[in-house]
Amino acid sequence: MSWLDDVDVDEEPEFDETDVRVRPNPKANRPRTKRRPAHEDATVARVLGVDRGRYTVLVDEGLPGEREVSAVRARELRKTPIVTGDRARVVGDTSGHEGTLGRIVGIEERTSLLRRSADDTDQVERVIVANADQMLVVVAAADPEPRPRLVDRYLVAALDAGIRPLMVVTKTDLADPDPFLEHFAGLEELRVFRSSRDVAPLAEIGEALVGHTTVFVGHSGVGKSTLVNALVPSAGRATGHVNEVTGRGRHTSSSTVSLRYEGEGGSGWVIDTPGVRSFGLGHVDPENILRAYPDLLAVAEDCPRGCTHLPDAPDCALNEAVTAGSLPAGRVDSLQRLLATFKDKQDW
Repeated sequence: MSWLDDVDVDEEPEFDETDVRVRPNPKANRPRTKRRPAHEDATVARVLGVDRGRYTVLVDEGLPGEREVSAVRARELRKTPIVTGDRARVVGDTSGHEGTLGRIVGIEERTSLLRRSADDTDQVERVIVANADQMLVVVAAADPEPRPRLVDRYLVAALDAGIRPLMVVTKTDLADPDPFLEHFAGLEELRVFRSSRDVAPLAEIGEALVGHTTVFVGHSGVGKSTLVNALVPSAGRATGHVNEVTGRGRHTSSSTVSLRYEGEGGSGWVIDTPGVRSFGLGHVDPENILRAYPDLLAVAEDCPRGCTHLPDAPDCALNEAVTAGSLPAGRVDSLQRLLATFKDKQDW
């Protein structure tokens, strides 16, 4: 008699989960964690530019083995803006050989951040440049006509970011820039360079660039790219012309790039940006606007507490100074236009 004699062939066997064999899957069974590698071997590199998700970074800056490397951002940085001028931490293949690719795994702390918004009502900021300590505003005396209120916006954004402003007025052979510059007469710390077809103060401008990271901004058609090419001959930035019908310049520079300036007194970095026709300040704290007008700020100290400095503000020292002729009406009007834009902001 065998054990088969005790088995009922018509009886269905019973199974439970202990009878199921599970094939091990180490990845699926591994507990999730938010911990990321420390990347202690990462190399700090300067971000020179970005093109369709690929970043050009400068590794070993200033050393004999200095080289440009192509890199992508790590997945954990997908919500972190990486812009020209950033100091990025890079891992992977940083040899710079053709076909190699590094990976940006972190951004060093920024010393400054230049931003703009689509318009004054849009508080979503667009980061333009990181770690710049100077802004060079390029404006034409004519063709196209200078726009003092646009320049005011540049200055507000620069001072809000803690960046020192400079200005170059081009095409001074076409028109006298003095009436335009009178608008900024109260900005004693604003250094202005004048440039024409016959006289371009490249040596003086270059001297101001040495030892600094300077972001160039300006309206389309003012000659910004032409100036960049003169200062950095290897830049090769596209230049355009002004439309005779509309009086507007054509956008020629489509990307922001960082270029090394080499002068007799040393080197610096020039960051060229695309020409713009508007510069939103929706991200700026309204309290910082008046600080961009130091000459008006001194007068505003005599205003009553809580003064809005708008045209209808009672006993406003600024309005009284305009009436008395001690302040230029155009400059006060420019300030008041900006303040009116931010009047209804939540934190005003």
